[in-house]
Parts: sequence; C-alpha cells; structure tokens
Amino acid sequence: MSLKKIITISAVAVISVLMIYGFILINKIFSANTKFEEKELYVYVPTGANYTDVKKILEPYIKNFDNFEMVANKRSYPENVKSGRFLLKKDMNNLDLVRAMRANIPVKLAFNNQERLENFAGRVGAEIEADSLSLMKAIKDPAFLKENGFNEDNVFAMFIPNTYEIYWNTSAEKFRDKMIKEYHNFWTPERIEKAKKQGLTPVQATILASIVHKESVKKDERPRIAGVYLNRLRLEMPLQADPTVIYALKLKDNNFDQVIKRVFYNDLVMKSPYNTYVNIGLPPGPIAMPDITALEAVLNPEKNDYIYFCASVDRFGYHEFAATYEEHTKNAKKYSDWIASQGVTR
Repeated sequence: MSLKKIITISAVAVISVLMIYGFILINKIFSANTKFEEKELYVYVPTGANYTDVKKILEPYIKNFDNFEMVANKRSYPENVKSGRFLLKKDMNNLDLVRAMRANIPVKLAFNNQERLENFAGRVGAEIEADSLSLMKAIKDPAFLKENGFNEDNVFAMFIPNTYEIYWNTSAEKFRDKMIKEYHNFWTPERIEKAKKQGLTPVQATILASIVHKESVKKDERPRIAGVYLNRLRLEMPLQADPTVIYALKLKDNNFDQVIKRVFYNDLVMKSPYNTYVNIGLPPGPIAMPDITALEAVLNPEKNDYIYFCASVDRFGYHEFAATYEEHTKNAKKYSDWIASQGVTR
C-alpha cells in the first residue's frame, strides 16, 4: 500500500473519530437534560453557597449530572457561582442550564393592607432570603431610625404599598434601604407641601391615612372622611375612630388574627396610646398600611363642615355624615339598632 493511501486512510479515520467525538460532545451539550415535569420552576441558591452546595440543589432536577458538570466546567461556572433565584425550564440543555444559573431573576414583591410591621416583615420574609427577624432588626436599627426621623412606633409609615422588583438574595439592610429610597421618591416636594397645608408631616399624614383606610373601603368616600378627621384635629377634638380602638384591643391581646366588628363602651375607655376616644390627636403610629388612595385622600381632602359620621344602614359600605351632634345621634342610633338586630356581639 502506498504512503499516499495510508495517509488518506489515516486522515479519514481521524476525521471519523473527530466527527463521532464531536457528535457525542454536541449531544452532551445540546440534548435536553432535565427530569422535572413542570413547565418551569425556580431554584434558590443562598448567599455564600459554593459549587458543592449548588450541585445538591440542582441534583433533583438534572437527569445526567456528569454531562452538566462537563459544560459547567468548560464555562467556568464552578468558580463563579452566584446566589439568587434562577429559572429552570423543562427540557433545557446543559448550556442553557448553565446560562440559567447565571441569570438572577428578581421577585415581584407586592404588598398592601398589612396591619402592622411584624405582619409586613413576615410577608416580605416569605418572598426573599432575609427572614422576618433580620428584617425587623434592620428596620428598627436605632441609627437608621435616627438618621431618617422615625421611631419604632411610626417607622411602619416608611413603606409605600406597590409592586417592587427585588432580588431574592437581597439582604435585610439592602431591602430597608430600597424602601427608604422609595419613601423619599413618593414624598415629593408637592406632596410634602400638601401635607403641610393640612398641618401634617408626611409621617402624620400616613398615620391619618391608615385610619381613613380602615374606616372605609369605598375610595370615593375617603376624601370626605379625611375632611372630617382634619376638622376634628383643627378643633382639638378626639378623633374617636373605632379602628384605632380595634387596633388597641388587638395590641393588648397580642392577637391580630381576631375579628372585631363591634366596639363597646368599655373598649372606648381603655387606656392605650392608640385609643383616640381618650387621647386627643393622632396615635403614635399607623394602625395599618394605607394604600395610595387613602394617602391621597388625606393630601386632597374634601372641604366640609362635618364633624361626625357613622356607618350607613341604607348604603352598605358607606357612611352617614353630620355637622351637629343631634343629627349624628339619630344616625348612630339607627346603626346601633340595626347591628343589634343582626346579632353581632363582637
């Protein structure tokens, strides 16, 4: 056999081997390599995790881990592990899996209608890596409170209800810092000036808005209710807001899961800084997280002469308003008789 034929045969053999190897390599890289049935799922890599930790996290979801590791090593993933929340899709190949583990997907965190800071911290702690205890510690940090003009009673006013994009691995301190930034973004010079015209600071406006929020779910009625409470504040009358009494009762019992639909005389004389029947002015902090419409109602209240209001029995969800005590007494008796007829005892 001539040298030329030997070289030709050898070249063909080498090419064939390379083609086979290439096919195997391509197959390892681009073949589907997941073993979960869901269309997509998220995996979470905690802060400080290394490649060994990641392998344990991914093992339940990857069919052939040797093939994944081959690609991961070639892409230098073991030396560049990221913490966070990562999206895996069914039938991803190894290259896509490695790419997915580099793309930290933010959480869409929505919150509103939280009743107190502890509930809020639990809500956020269920969505990001930082737990509720670390969130509470960061938010109540004395240096942070002093720097931003809050105290432990009113710092809940800092949180503006909305939907935010937050990385899952955001620390408690970074979350807190993002929220104070959003607070300052909301309280524009225009809004601060509107609050000032009502004789309020942003924190005081939020505290009043929390009461307005709890008084009515009817957004179109909230500016009128805000107007009534502002009238009372100017006259230095007690606000006499039932929602503050309910909050005080829950705080006293340390039970915010209880449902209280009715307050009684003994409740109205209870000693508590949140009882606006015995204390003049605003309570020391918000009794809930007011939504934007409640905040705007306080900043843009209806100008009226009303001093009193109570729930309406003719227009459920709304209230009857009065400028005199005599008129209010009639409205209040009508409501009291109706609620007694319904058998509501608490």
